[in-house]
Amino acid sequence: MSKHLKSLNAPRTLKLHRKEKVWTVKPSPGPHPIERSIALGLVVRDYLDLVDNLREAKRVLADGEILVDGVKRKSHKFPCGLMDIISIPKMKKDYRILFDNRGKLTIVPIASKDASWKLCRVENKSIIKGKQIQLHLHDGRNQVIKKDEYKTGDVLKITFKDKKISDAFKFEKGTVSMIIGGSHIGEVANIEDINIIPSSKPNLTKMKGKSDFSTLQEYVFPIGKQKPVIELPEVKMQ
Repeated sequence: MSKHLKSLNAPRTLKLHRKEKVWTVKPSPGPHPIERSIALGLVVRDYLDLVDNLREAKRVLADGEILVDGVKRKSHKFPCGLMDIISIPKMKKDYRILFDNRGKLTIVPIASKDASWKLCRVENKSIIKGKQIQLHLHDGRNQVIKKDEYKTGDVLKITFKDKKISDAFKFEKGTVSMIIGGSHIGEVANIEDINIIPSSKPNLTKMKGKSDFSTLQEYVFPIGKQKPVIELPEVKMQ
């Protein structure tokens, strides 16, 4: 597999001037797949305009000036993806990565009080030693719980300092959700109905927002009970 990536071949989710530079930064394997992630070097250079070139971006990262989810990341190829928190302590600025309504990964400024936690969706579950439940989350992390009270599709609000669940948003009727795939990507709507299909076909979810539509269950990311708990890019509730 190639270690390099041409700008023209980069995922469509990236905001790039594809004809300005032949090459771009290819994210390394990590918590997010390449088609849904931004290399940290691109975040520093192209998205936040903190530096003029990649050499300067590497220097800033090597000095530990950039935090991702509260952890210093020094590799310019580290993959940043959906719901990740980018923090710059010296500038007292914080950002969250989301999809906009064009399907592009974008960086949304947030208040410092919102930079101490993130939303993580439960992708799968397993039972580990001691009959404890281990939740496998969308950003690659695992969360061990004693009581099996969450299901696949639920979203957890996890704090960085103590790595505990401070709140949860169930995948159920009425929950406010962001669409993270398909033709309605970036839209925010309420879950109106969940259609379980007893076959190999994916389950469908009926949504109610500015318009009524149906989408795949895997594209629905709950972000609040009655209203979103996060700042949104270019989308508004009805």
